[in-house]
Amino acid sequence: MKAGTRVGVFGLLGSGNLGNDGSLEALLGYLRAEHPEAAVDALCGGPEAVTARFGIPATRLHWNRAEYRTASRAGAIASKGLGKLVDVFRTAAWVRRHDVVIVPGMGVLEATLPLRPWGFPYSLFLLCASGRLLGTRVALVGVGASEIRNRPTRALVRWSGRLAAYRSYRDTQSRDAMRAMGVDTARDEVHPDLAFALPTPPANTPSGSPGPVCLGVMDFHGGNDDRARADEIHRRYLDGTIKFVRTLVEEGRPVRLLTGDRCDLSVVTAILDAVDSPLVTAAEPASLADLMNEMAAADTVVAVRYHNLICALKTGTPVLALCYAAKSDALMARMGLGAYCHPAREVDPDRLLEQFRELEKHAAELRQTLAERNRVAAQQLAHQFTALTTTLFPANAHAPRKAP
Repeated sequence: MKAGTRVGVFGLLGSGNLGNDGSLEALLGYLRAEHPEAAVDALCGGPEAVTARFGIPATRLHWNRAEYRTASRAGAIASKGLGKLVDVFRTAAWVRRHDVVIVPGMGVLEATLPLRPWGFPYSLFLLCASGRLLGTRVALVGVGASEIRNRPTRALVRWSGRLAAYRSYRDTQSRDAMRAMGVDTARDEVHPDLAFALPTPPANTPSGSPGPVCLGVMDFHGGNDDRARADEIHRRYLDGTIKFVRTLVEEGRPVRLLTGDRCDLSVVTAILDAVDSPLVTAAEPASLADLMNEMAAADTVVAVRYHNLICALKTGTPVLALCYAAKSDALMARMGLGAYCHPAREVDPDRLLEQFRELEKHAAELRQTLAERNRVAAQQLAHQFTALTTTLFPANAHAPRKAP
């Protein structure tokens, strides 16, 4: 990379989602190690948080500060409409200042959670269109995608994919989804999620007696197509989770509640209120490193959020996944734990407990499997970063990096 190359990073970063920030952390680790001459800044959801934590300049993603609040009054609706227009010029002006813009990981091409087309999909389209028009290469690196039914959202996601100069995905299903939506993916590669490149804490050595269980929770109401039954899905998920925790507590097992986003705190509160026991405690992790430290100290993990699963898998801790999208099933299968998945929309506490018992029964062999799969993931990510350098920074292309 030539001295002074200007690299922008883009996404819902610094907004309270630990997985999104973990993807940024992994990308910055690569840039600082391989391209230390680069000048890096961000266009993101939480610029103050990004600057404070990562030490890079950051600009607010939207002109309208109330972009993600529901607008009911005429003034708020007008402000949102004006913001969409202003963001066209703000995004283009930001893109113009860069040689390369990278979207690090995240599910930016999916709608597995409730999503409005004129929210982030519109912002991503503006980015990719600006890059194509202004000659700035936009790279979607290790992103997640899903086939989308909503026509406006599908169109924005499809055109974002088409206009990007580089695409790679965190699983095969994501690449297949983009192909199904009309994007030529013949040259697109699949690599493990960027979070697998983050440092891993020392693994816990189980004591032999039943130990602590980490429970990663989520303020889960279903996906984009589940809006009509969102409350029902949430109630079933919460009731099943509470019953599962009660059973563990009755057996004398310590349970540690973990979040992956600020919005998950409401679920933590509901569980603590329903299960009044000193055995149930809660942590408020500020990063994926905090999550991994918690999970490395546990015997087993049960989790919903995608990056909670990654943290458990990276630490080699056996994990049971409450899956709300195909990406979770794909991740678990890739890491050799495909048998330990449970549907988040249809939580059956008795079946969940049965699967948990089976997970603990095979914990020793599963830890060995995870150690092997993590070595493979490290090698594949080294290839991802080498490909990124070759494609986006050809002037500084070099021999493949060593696996971390």
